[in-house]
Amino acid sequence: MLAAVGVSTVEELFRDLPETVRLGRELALEPALTELELSAHVAALAEQNAHTGVELSFLGAGVYDHYVPAVVNAVLQRGELLTAYTPYQPEMSQGVLQAIFEYQTAICELTGMDVSNASGYDGTTVAADACFMAKNATGRSKVVLCETVNPQVRQVVKTYAPGFGLDVVEVPHSGGTTDPGEVAEAAEGAAAVLFQQPNFFGCLEPAPDLASAARDAGALAVAHVDPVSLGVLEAPGHHGCAIAVGEGQGAGNAQSFGGPHYGFLAARSDLVRRMPGRIVGETTDVEGKRGYVLTLQTREQHIRREKATSNITTNQTLLALGGLVYLSWLGPQGLRELGQTCMSLTGYTKERLTDAGLEVAFPERATFKELVVRVPRPARDAIREARGRGVHPGYALGRDYGGMDDCLLVAVTEKRTPADIDRLAEVLAA
Repeated sequence: MLAAVGVSTVEELFRDLPETVRLGRELALEPALTELELSAHVAALAEQNAHTGVELSFLGAGVYDHYVPAVVNAVLQRGELLTAYTPYQPEMSQGVLQAIFEYQTAICELTGMDVSNASGYDGTTVAADACFMAKNATGRSKVVLCETVNPQVRQVVKTYAPGFGLDVVEVPHSGGTTDPGEVAEAAEGAAAVLFQQPNFFGCLEPAPDLASAARDAGALAVAHVDPVSLGVLEAPGHHGCAIAVGEGQGAGNAQSFGGPHYGFLAARSDLVRRMPGRIVGETTDVEGKRGYVLTLQTREQHIRREKATSNITTNQTLLALGGLVYLSWLGPQGLRELGQTCMSLTGYTKERLTDAGLEVAFPERATFKELVVRVPRPARDAIREARGRGVHPGYALGRDYGGMDDCLLVAVTEKRTPADIDRLAEVLAA
């Protein structure tokens, strides 16, 4: 290679670099390990992580320990999907394009919306994108966030807000849910109202009333939804929401120590040209056969920057296709049974924790797969001691909400058994 570029040594190759910017010594690195030594070293590092195979986990708060069937990885490990790049060339990418089209169809059926994009980075960034869509559609800059929305989602919206030119207003919760009257007042002159269903506390919001409050004020109702819940809860498109977004991890992705996962975004058809990312459409080729192409792309790389609504690049399509495989594997009846199982186990958890002498917060609120329980000490201390007994009891809500330092957010998926819940009650009581 040196000969090909016309120099005789590596030093000669870098002769134009002044001595003042050169390191002048070898890098201070430890000696290289053999493959055997490296494998042992990495295994020792991995053993420092407590995964759900070694610790009984009731931790949720946006990332959930749902079962991922073997068929998901079996499909995703196929080379034509595993290594696929953005399908710019439809003549070379029909398989991936069709899979994305099917994903979009599944998301639309799930959310009751007209159109879905090809997925987003995660459940936080798609929420910010939805707020920007609403600003462009309404010409307004105020965005109303319910305090019961995942704190990370709210934080990302606030981070994006200055660049998007958004003014963020938050509506506090009242007894674990959001008052539609307060939302109606805050929504005056707003572009969007963003609420979560089920909300961060696991409680079911009065979603139709919140959507109606937004619409009456001329704002777009944006629902942040858990896809797993939509087998038993009404789709946001059926109670008047304009946009539905969410974190897809629970549907087909492992927890993966926090990511990567995929976000989904779906909307009414009149908002299609304001959607971020890309959309795959169905067409016919010159022989009249069905084919798939990238139909709408609002990335700044593809169109004039001032017209762009997104700078999303190569997104987590592979993980979104995992969601498609998962939803196809479950089907409508399976998704309904999964939701019913989560609700039943959560109800059993409320009973057992109450019997153990613990106070369930917001006891009158209906819940899906999470609930808030008060412990008679700081929640972080309870978590630390419970983990010493092999149980992770949940998320410390005091990290995000004032006056809730003694509150744990407990998540119960279909992977938790009644015996597991009995163990949780026993450990928390102790």
